[in-house]
Amino acid sequence: MKKLIFSLSLFLLIHVSQAQILKGLLNNGKDSTANNAVSAVSGLIKGGTNGTALSKDDIINGLKQALEVGTNNSVTKLSALDGYFKNNAIKILMPPEAQKVEKTLRDMGLGNEVDNAVLAMNRAAEDAAKSAAPIFVNAIKGMTIQDGMQLLQGGDSAATHYLREKTTASLTTAFKPIVAQSLEKVDATKYWNSVFSTYNKVPFVKKINPDLTSYVTEKALNGLFYQVAQEEQKIRKDPLARTTDLLKKVFAK
Repeated sequence: MKKLIFSLSLFLLIHVSQAQILKGLLNNGKDSTANNAVSAVSGLIKGGTNGTALSKDDIINGLKQALEVGTNNSVTKLSALDGYFKNNAIKILMPPEAQKVEKTLRDMGLGNEVDNAVLAMNRAAEDAAKSAAPIFVNAIKGMTIQDGMQLLQGGDSAATHYLREKTTASLTTAFKPIVAQSLEKVDATKYWNSVFSTYNKVPFVKKINPDLTSYVTEKALNGLFYQVAQEEQKIRKDPLARTTDLLKKVFAK
């Protein structure tokens, strides 16, 4: 009988808590409701080994810290030499339309130029990655209570999606001139023009003239967010990746 009473009590507690969370989500923008929703989450999620409830500050500061760790690790890795070029998951290759003619280019004796163009695109992305750090910092500082609540309860890449939504426009603006300058610095444009001006002279082929700077910028950002997502998943799933006491507390399951 005691077990039955305990089970019913637990069932009611969970459903009351879930109702509080839903109410908070439906009434975002109201501070009192947001605080109630966060309190509900805090009551459901226990941190550390002593089972103490997480405070509102724990949730926000822990998530900010997780994003700081994840973005710093990502920027450090990708801005290093070969950060893009030797990472097969994000290595920037020829655009799809160019890949279709790559074999033809190599058959024409332009294999070395193709390889140089690919290397140059990745070097440009590595240069641009350095500019992401301050933009990420600003986005992290702007996180609200409700942002934190949703991210903590979200999927493995919820924080990455938050950053992508908040920073893509600013990152694109920051990356483009750096990519353009880097492409010039490593002669990517020269290799690109050499490859495709020669190819475009071949009779009856579809001419290729994509915007190289925009293409590399888009691919560089995709690679950056891919890496941030990997770092986020580590923190959520791997206790060893939680390098501070607060991270261990907030992400303890």
